[in-house]
Amino acid sequence: MKRTYQPNNRKKKKKHGFFARKKTNILNSRRKKGRKKLCK
Repeated sequence: MKRTYQPNNRKKKKKHGFFARKKTNILNSRRKKGRKKLCK
């Protein structure tokens, strides 16, 4: 039997990675705040 969670790194990165965040305004708002770390 296959388990339910089959991790896929490419999918994960596409959904939650740097470039996914770059498309929204999250990064810019974090830059304005003066964050040391923008993404994980």
